[in-house]
Amino acid sequence: MGLNSNRVEDLSCHETAIRIPAAATMEIHKVCLPPKQTTFEKFKNRVSEIFFPDDPLHNFHNQTSLPRKLLLGLQLFFPIFQWGPHYNVGLLRSDVISGLTIASLAIPQGISYAKLADLPPIVGLYSSFVPPLIYSLLGSSKHLGVGPVSIASLVMGSMLSEAVSPVQQPDLYLKLAFTATFFAGVFQSSLGLLRLGFIIDFLSKATLVGFMAGAAVIVSLQQLKGLLGIVHFTSKMQLAPVMSSVFNNRNEWSWQTIVIGFGFLVFLLATRHISMRKPKLFWISAAAPLTSVILSTLIVFLLKSKSPHISVIGHLPKGLNPPSSNMLYFSGHYLGVAIKTGIVTGILSLTEGVAVGRTFASLENYQVDGNKEMIAIGLMNIAGSCSSCYVTTGSFSRSAVNYNAGAKTAVSNIVMSSAVLVTLLFLMPLFYYTPNVILAAIIITAVIGLIDYQSAYRLWKVDKLDFLACLASFFGVLFISVPLGLAIAVGVSVFKILLHVTRPNTMALGNIPGTQIYQNLTRYREAFRVPSFLILAVESPIYFANSTYLQERILRWVREEEERILATNDSTLKCIILDMTAVTAIDTSGIDMIRELKKMLDKRSLQLVLANPGGTVMEKLQQSNALEAFGCNGVYLTVGEAIGDISSLCKAQVDQLNKYATERLYQPVAFLSYCWRKANDSAGMSRWVSRHQRGDMVKKCSKSLIPTHAAWKLRAHLELVLK
Repeated sequence: MGLNSNRVEDLSCHETAIRIPAAATMEIHKVCLPPKQTTFEKFKNRVSEIFFPDDPLHNFHNQTSLPRKLLLGLQLFFPIFQWGPHYNVGLLRSDVISGLTIASLAIPQGISYAKLADLPPIVGLYSSFVPPLIYSLLGSSKHLGVGPVSIASLVMGSMLSEAVSPVQQPDLYLKLAFTATFFAGVFQSSLGLLRLGFIIDFLSKATLVGFMAGAAVIVSLQQLKGLLGIVHFTSKMQLAPVMSSVFNNRNEWSWQTIVIGFGFLVFLLATRHISMRKPKLFWISAAAPLTSVILSTLIVFLLKSKSPHISVIGHLPKGLNPPSSNMLYFSGHYLGVAIKTGIVTGILSLTEGVAVGRTFASLENYQVDGNKEMIAIGLMNIAGSCSSCYVTTGSFSRSAVNYNAGAKTAVSNIVMSSAVLVTLLFLMPLFYYTPNVILAAIIITAVIGLIDYQSAYRLWKVDKLDFLACLASFFGVLFISVPLGLAIAVGVSVFKILLHVTRPNTMALGNIPGTQIYQNLTRYREAFRVPSFLILAVESPIYFANSTYLQERILRWVREEEERILATNDSTLKCIILDMTAVTAIDTSGIDMIRELKKMLDKRSLQLVLANPGGTVMEKLQQSNALEAFGCNGVYLTVGEAIGDISSLCKAQVDQLNKYATERLYQPVAFLSYCWRKANDSAGMSRWVSRHQRGDMVKKCSKSLIPTHAAWKLRAHLELVLK
């Protein structure tokens, strides 16, 4: 083993006064710096890693043909050009079946979700026609069923109704809804074009579970208005006002409405349960909403003279989507409300759409491009805002039905749009007697699946902090408001990130017997402490936000180790090894912390050693000259090499000192001079000599042939040096 073989490249090292060879038991590897790069190259690589981790232009590499590059460009922006040339009749048959199946679900859901957003029911059907056509051209998912969704509808309705009454100012409310949809689309497509999709990751799974569960409860309670036949009902979304409105208006309850509503609600829940227990019978729950609409419409039509108090949808205009670009609200008092609503609903719908698309892509082993999905969903909302549609995205219920029905490509969305088109052109009068109570039952059945108690239980079992975030977002939605509940969810997610960054995990490591593996002492009981060494690992980057904490925590580890040694009479602590394997980055505050820690430990005659620093970390330490304080034996490639080399160095120094004490005792002046040099050497021998070795050396000096007048002086100096 070469004593100084672990040199850092480009780092000079001063030789000690006495050269002490070490035993050749282990090869010590150099800790190399990363290849030199210019500032521009570093910036380019960093930007590429942040914004283009998937290398979207990899297909263009080594392509010289212009037509081929043009085709690849079309495929990059329009995924339909990837699977379109290979489309055949067999795929069309499967897509037609699945498209008609999800249409039977999309039509009643579109009407219901529009009511949930306090919009005219016809807007829900419009939103199930144009956006799916746009997505089929731009989207990369084969199974995503596009249309209105409950969460976005609820949030839009709650946020807009706080500023404008949908009953007293219906035209202004509709304008704000279309404007919010436009801004949602602009925000979503901008995220995709600028490759900023990581922003939506601030909504963690834990906070979404709580938010959706709270929203589902609020939505379900709001539907008591339709289920009970109440006319005067609160527009607030909190738990207390809703329940107060239910019981304060008991005189408006209609028993006919209650019978029809709860009867069909039980039917819908039963079909949902059957399909969940037996996935092959998915078509039962898919057809149940349309079947309920048809049957309830017939019942109300036949009993209209005997049950005039049952509320119905009424007249719905026939025809295609009317243009609404002239209704977009770009100036005025309520523009801020529209922008805020658009951004919030845009984030929620984007999160749901991308998550649903990736879920079904993983089942079929293909990849969904998140940035393409953002662009597709954004552009379809921009187009929808100009054609009387409100916010749409990928719906989990429609996508699940689409997948189970055997959809092969996005053509299933085109088939669904065609079915909605036929409905808009010819079937709208048939919905005149459709009771509002059936829409309430459909909404409750749809949103009840958002209450994922199993995921909440897993959060409790796995991560209590995640469970706390889930509860915070759940009760925020339930008792405060939907927008503030969402803000709480985001705030809790950001707080969790800050907590992990500012309070990173540190641990003491021990050696697994018979190996060169060093693991957590509390996790692996067979791991043992290495005498005279304290091995610490840091599991995070070292930034300004956590550098002070890490310095304090490391010093606490040292203090606790010294107290343990004192209590157990173990070997004296000599060296602290900082395992930096998990330290992926460091800034100037972190470098200053390393410097300060080194100085503080040197004053206590303790050596600080760095093990396995990453390339970026190593480069910054070298550029800041922080490595000069560590000398030749301060940076190692592994913890094992650090322990082996330092232990060998210690043993060699002790042996050499004993040799001087034995062979050169007739030269007391020279020996005292040698001891004095070692005592003044900050990296010298004195910190490494154990107690029994000190005693042996002093005895040798006392029993030697040194003249009496010099023996006492040599012994005193030795004891002073070896303290």
